[in-house]
Amino acid sequence: MNDKKLLAMYGLKWNPFLPHVPVEALWPPPGIDAFFFRVENLVMDGGFALICGEPGIGKSKDLQMLDHRLKRIGDVVVGVMERPQSSLSDFYREMGTLFGVNLSPSNRYGGFKALRERWKSHIKSTLFIPVLLVDEAQEMLTPCLNEIRLLGSHEFDSKCLLTSVLCGDMRLPERFRNTALLSLGSRMRVRMTLQPLGRNDLLDYLEHALSQAGAPHLMSKTLMETLSEHAAGNLRVLNTMAAEMLLEGSRREMPQLDEKLFLEMFSRHPGPRKPKGH
Repeated sequence: MNDKKLLAMYGLKWNPFLPHVPVEALWPPPGIDAFFFRVENLVMDGGFALICGEPGIGKSKDLQMLDHRLKRIGDVVVGVMERPQSSLSDFYREMGTLFGVNLSPSNRYGGFKALRERWKSHIKSTLFIPVLLVDEAQEMLTPCLNEIRLLGSHEFDSKCLLTSVLCGDMRLPERFRNTALLSLGSRMRVRMTLQPLGRNDLLDYLEHALSQAGAPHLMSKTLMETLSEHAAGNLRVLNTMAAEMLLEGSRREMPQLDEKLFLEMFSRHPGPRKPKGH
């Protein structure tokens, strides 16, 4: 079944369990507004912020919401790094593209100076410090992470020319224990460590996702509770199960997804025991 037919069957504006949900419809997890507020204030002074957590908890979506929120502030320049695993030369190429500076990777010192001059000029004219967002930052090479720190440091580290938000799994804060990155780790002014979500939070997520997609009655209440209890606090696990159920429900032309379908799809029934001696 194609997407359009599936959406039409249930009156959905989009599939709420796939990654391409509009940013305006994303679910704000508990505590995220306070984190966003602190980062917005960090844009006035510069510095580092950190989002970390286990895979599937929702880090990238939180970063997407932050990007959307910051871009709504006039004069704030936000660069989103797309290839965190780059070498130092490619890192400078991407930084030049993000902030509108023509850089030559063979002249790293020239690129260093050009980026800083661009940021100084922007800060002077707008009073807002440019922002760099890095998803999957645990993949960044140590020299590139340190280069971000050095690029932003100004006047003997008394001023900062860049606001950097690093987002990654729990390997990222662990890397800050390494001697080579101790200095960077100590500069994290705003931190948010995401924990596995509770049952009530996952229920709230499901209700929000279905309501925003235009089909609040897509799932029975019992099914929503069952999914929330079996997702191990992980949004990715929850969405994967729900997406499979939606596809199967559409194949069967079910008017509403229910717990019976969940049990048929995900219950594990042990096979018959073999008699002893066989």
